[in-house]
Amino acid sequence: MSRRRILLLLKPFDLYPSRQPNPLSHFTNPKTSQVLKYLDNRRAVHKDAISFCQNILRKKFVHWEPVFRSNLSQPIRDVDLVVTIGGDGTLLQASHFMDDSIPVLGVNSDPTQVEEVEECNYEFDATRSTGYLCAAAVKNFEHILDGILEGRTVPNELSRMSITVNTDILSTHALNDVLIAHACPATVSRFSFRIRKDGQSCCPLVNCRSSGLRVSTAAGSTAAMLSAGGFSMPVLSKDLQYKVREPILPRVDDSVLMHGVVKSDECMNVSWFCKDGVIYIDGSHIVHSIQHGDTIELSSKAPILKVFLPHHLLS
Repeated sequence: MSRRRILLLLKPFDLYPSRQPNPLSHFTNPKTSQVLKYLDNRRAVHKDAISFCQNILRKKFVHWEPVFRSNLSQPIRDVDLVVTIGGDGTLLQASHFMDDSIPVLGVNSDPTQVEEVEECNYEFDATRSTGYLCAAAVKNFEHILDGILEGRTVPNELSRMSITVNTDILSTHALNDVLIAHACPATVSRFSFRIRKDGQSCCPLVNCRSSGLRVSTAAGSTAAMLSAGGFSMPVLSKDLQYKVREPILPRVDDSVLMHGVVKSDECMNVSWFCKDGVIYIDGSHIVHSIQHGDTIELSSKAPILKVFLPHHLLS
């Protein structure tokens, strides 16, 4: 039996500001000190989670290599499993370098503590990592890993979004969502869209002046889409959900089309009518510039991503 190969993808430690010795520290605002102490604890918890998972891997018949996610620049190949340690952001970043052949397991290294959030509610937001797509945490990592290595646990298939600009298919597939908008949030975005199936239009052309257009996968429907007034979709759905952000006086006939669904056998065609614009893919880190006259096609035709999901998402 060959030794399984695992890539351990790590959230960096330097994402949290650290407390530095300050000769004027006796003048520090008590709230600032409390927040910095909280951030120090987050860093320590994350480091401990990495050490714990690495110690578990040392006991298994596997070959593993740790890599910080900030050092990832090439497609992930020649491994049997990717394990991300961080939160959903680390798993999202991994997905941008993965095809549909390698499964990924997310480990939430710093889960939110309800008691801490309630205790700090009147001082600051003490929410930690949501880990919506992370099936594991420190307490159950070994159990879940054993199930994967022994073949008792199989990954689920999450739909991703394919993005085509003019005739060029972008190499990055969105696992969560895309936002098409002007780079300046105070500038009006002008665009039109329609939904097509087999080359035929499924709805009238919709002309928009707004703050942009957000389109999410099922997995991303509980993130920014839900916050913007969308709805949660079954996580294994192949459909996309779209919502026009802050539409400016839409026609009565168009109002019902400001928010809807693109079925798995359909695509959304968007025409951009501002001088400049940006496609944000899964947040702000991956962007693609567009300009007046560009056309964007969005669909769920991208390769799926194999993910070991938490059981509660599937019930």
